[in-house]
This record gives sequence, structure tokens and C-alpha cells, in this order.
Amino acid sequence: MKKYLEILADIEQKRRIGIFRPGQKLPSVRQAANLYGCSINTVTRAYAELEKRHSVYSIPQSGYYMVEDEEEDAGTDVKIIDFASSSPDLNVFPYRDFQHCLNKAIDTYKYQLFTYGDTKGLLALRETLVRHLADDQVFTKASQIVVTSGVQQALQTIAKMPFPNGRTTVLVEQPSYNLFLKFLEAEGQTVKVIARTANGIDLLQLEELFRGGEIKCFYTMSRHHNPLGTSYGVREKKTIARLAAKYDVYVIEDDYIADLGDKRGFDPIFAYDQSEHVVYLKSFSKIIFPGLRLGAVVLPESLLHHFHSYNGQNVAAMLSQAALDIYIKNGMYERHREKIYRQYESRFQTLHDALKRYNEGLLEVADAQSGVFTNFKVPQAVNLERVVERLKERGILVTSGKVFYLSDYLARDKFLRISISRAQPEQIDEGVKAVVEEVKRGMNV
Repeated sequence: MKKYLEILADIEQKRRIGIFRPGQKLPSVRQAANLYGCSINTVTRAYAELEKRHSVYSIPQSGYYMVEDEEEDAGTDVKIIDFASSSPDLNVFPYRDFQHCLNKAIDTYKYQLFTYGDTKGLLALRETLVRHLADDQVFTKASQIVVTSGVQQALQTIAKMPFPNGRTTVLVEQPSYNLFLKFLEAEGQTVKVIARTANGIDLLQLEELFRGGEIKCFYTMSRHHNPLGTSYGVREKKTIARLAAKYDVYVIEDDYIADLGDKRGFDPIFAYDQSEHVVYLKSFSKIIFPGLRLGAVVLPESLLHHFHSYNGQNVAAMLSQAALDIYIKNGMYERHREKIYRQYESRFQTLHDALKRYNEGLLEVADAQSGVFTNFKVPQAVNLERVVERLKERGILVTSGKVFYLSDYLARDKFLRISISRAQPEQIDEGVKAVVEEVKRGMNV
């Protein structure tokens, strides 16, 4: 065995048995050369190979460190049970991994990071995304991908830009993503609505709306809907794609947390689009960290010119793009995705177990098993806002479903949006019990 491979194997063995711990600094190259009785070049080669395998990461002027397996406690307030936040759990934030990628990005891309860059996004990242998105049955070319400063920026551009069908009305589900709804109202956009429940939407009504000839685009979250947490089935997704082609309506598919779902039989609407009528959006903030502010938009050829014209110089930070490129290429993204998915899946199971113990049929609960959200539909007699306030007084944060509707939409369901991303596993049972107690209390007022 070559000497550098012996060094590599020794370091990995020492990590396995706990001599080298996550985050620990390795001996310097010179120290290791003395330790192993070899040249500095041999140690450098071994460390470089370990870095390629993502067993270690380097910090310029400091040295090499073991990559962390588990993130350190981010200081979660254990007194608060947070069912409201949709941000990733700080305790599983891949700090060391992403720090490593930032360092590598600077070394790899150098001067490219300090220019204005291509308005479409870093070419290397877009080429990486072609392969990455293909795993989700989103087959496209780098030229049709635009990297944006988050999905919200892309949505605002799409809402304002003209479409080839010459129409101006945006169709949205009710309920839907609250920040996009607020934007549409603030901009005075012409909006039509279609009701969506845990059971989906009325496809006959959708066809009637499409047939009317007013709809420019239909905004939907086909998987892990925010706030409902539910997903469309294959029949619904195929039907939406077919109707979009038939009536020349563009579907804006916000697949913001696709990576947190079960991959089996879970294709997006885009996978069934035969006529280039689906715009596909994906966020990387919900799985890594919100401050990353990176999203990807896959556009039909017919929309590229107008999107670039209306998006202007809203270029996502080049350093973040370069780091994400390395993060995906090195396999770190997939590893982290699997870690988050398993943790969230376990939290959902804990949530459903608690509901079996305490609910007694009081709440109607969506059958969400993965993703981030679910919803607890409460009886009409309950004062929802009072329940939210009383839970807050008990240190339990939930979100009223009211905020996910347009202000003039009156046929609202009464529900609480429940997020499991920040609720610690040991808190979920207590939190569910408290929600049931306060809803019961609300029934008696």
C-alpha cells in the first residue's frame, strides 16, 4: 500500500474509534510527516484525498480539521415549543460542511466571485443543477435555469412580467403562500382563486377557470403545500399539466421543499409537462439555512427573454452560488438532505402518535408524513386567534391559518398551521397535548 493511503486509512480509523473527534484539528503537515516518517508531500497528498472524501476540511493559515458529523447545540430555547417557524432546525445546520465549501469556492473560482457575474447565475452551478434536478424528474438545460436570490424574488418577477398568452390574471389556491399573496395584493394584480383543502382541488372547477381565457398563470405547490402540508396525487398532477397545455395557461410550480419528501412516486407536475407550460421553482433555503437566499427557476424557452428583462440585475451572491455548487458536487447536499428527511419523518411520526393519544376526534388533521407542515383544522365554534394567544402564553408557538388567505376571501377554513422543523422531538408530545387542551377550552367559551 502506498504511504499516503496508509496515512489516510490511519486517520479514518482513528476517527472511527474516537481518537479524532468531529471538529478536532489534525496535526500540521510537518508534524504529521514526523509522526508517520514520510515527506511533507506525502502528508499533503493524504490530507488532500481526505478533503476530497469530505472527511476533513481546511482553513487557510490555520490547518486541517475533522468534518463534523452532528452540529453543536445552536442554543434552542428549550422553554419554547416552536410549531410556528418554517426555518430549518439550527441544531442540524451544516455549519462545518458549508464553511468548507465557502473556503473551497474561494480557492476554486477566485476572481469570478468578485464580479457582477452572469444574470442567469454561475454557469458551473447551473450545469450542476441540470444533474441535480434530473433526480427529481426535472429534465432541462443550463440555459433554461436562472439562479435567483430566493424563490420569492422569482415569484415577484413572474407575477409582473408578460406571458405569451397575453393574459394578466394570476390564479392562486386558497389558502396559499402568505408572502406571495401579500405581494399580489400590494401590486394590485388581478387575481382569481380556487379552494384547496387537505383533499386537493376541484379539477372540474380548475378546467372551467382555465377555459375562461383570463388566466395568465396558476400558482401552486404540488408537493408539501404551505400551509396545508399535503401533496397532489399523480392523477391531479397529470390533469393540471394536460389542462395547462389545452388552454395555454402556465403553471408556476413552487417545489420549495421537494428534497424533504419521499422520492418514491413523488414526481412534480413538471415531469408530466409535454408542452413547456410549467415553470419550476426550487429553494435551497429550507433545507440548508434561510440566509443562503438561493433559488433556482427552470423556465420554458418562451419565457426566458421576459424573465431576464423583468428580473434585471437581481443576481444572487456569487460566493453563495459557488459554495452551493461545491456542496452539491461533493455529495454533501444529498447527505444532509437524507439526514434532515429522516429527522423530520421521525418528528412527524411522534406528532401522529401524540394525536392518537390526545385528539379524540376534536381536530381534523392532514395526513402529512414528510416535509415541514401539517394543519390542525378546528371546529367553527372555536375562536382561533384566542387559541393562538393562549398557547403563546404557555410557551407554545403556532400559526393561525387566517394569514394564508387573501384579505377579501371569506370562505376560510379554521386551522392552525403546524411546523415540525423547529419543534424538538421531546417537546412534540407536550405541544400537541396543549393544543388539544386549548381547542377544547375554546369550545366551552
